[in-house]
Amino acid sequence: METMLTVESLEKSFKDKQILKDISFEVRKGEIMAILGPNGAGKSTTIRNIMGIMYPDNGKISFQNHQEIPRHRIGYLPEERGLYKNVKVMDILLYLAELKDYPLKKAKERAITYLKKFDLEGKENVSVEELSKGMGQKVQFIASIIHEPELLILDEPFSGLDPVSQELFKNEIRNLADNGTAILLSSHQMNLVEEMCDRLFMMHHGQKIIHGNMDDVKTEYANFKCTIRGKNDREELERLPAVERVEQSEDTSVLYLDKNVQAVSWLKNLPESLSVQELSIDRISLHEIFIDIATGKNLMEKAGEVHA
Repeated sequence: METMLTVESLEKSFKDKQILKDISFEVRKGEIMAILGPNGAGKSTTIRNIMGIMYPDNGKISFQNHQEIPRHRIGYLPEERGLYKNVKVMDILLYLAELKDYPLKKAKERAITYLKKFDLEGKENVSVEELSKGMGQKVQFIASIIHEPELLILDEPFSGLDPVSQELFKNEIRNLADNGTAILLSSHQMNLVEEMCDRLFMMHHGQKIIHGNMDDVKTEYANFKCTIRGKNDREELERLPAVERVEQSEDTSVLYLDKNVQAVSWLKNLPESLSVQELSIDRISLHEIFIDIATGKNLMEKAGEVHA
């Protein structure tokens, strides 16, 4: 798969504080790559360096092996929204397309198509300040893709959206990737990241913590957990083989299993005395991995590169 964006050994400091420490990753054509981490991890600084809003102290950033980043081939949805409030929706979309040297006629056709797709038909001549927050978010998203970018950088794209709008964004982002757009996505909504993204780069305190294919990351770092609905004695559950810990809430017990457990064999050996109304077994979620890293519990000691 063709590499569109390469970030190599990026470092950045402000005064005496180092914000980025040897950050390296790539984004490939047609994939969604997540860049994750708690607040202050260095995600936005990394993105701003890619966009040329600031410049790294060390390291290099290249687009298809060229050092010059072609702004007209990149789309960017910043975390801080910034459309001109007293400008009409169609005017701002065409203006931003023009800044990217995109043909005016084609831009207008795409704007009309996307406004209809995002349930904004008839809002062409409404000023941005008259839109709701969610509508404004949709317009800014359209602005980031109207010029058909080859690389799209999305910083918290789902912030402030209702579930229906989130679904619209999610489907469109996946559709863009399926049609060859390379996408770098930063979000705190781990359920959406886990559902959408092909690979991830997780950072903490300006350093790489986990990097790899989503499925491989889950296999490497996400142990199995078994959820049982039924009234069971906690101590009895804790005595079961391969159980690291048990969490209980009312009549539901969650059993966290050790890393080397064979799920099918383990299930076969559950005692018949257990009260089971419902039972499921799956791996812990990306959200739980994120919390584990952000709070410095277990994964910090073993996290690193996952080769996919």
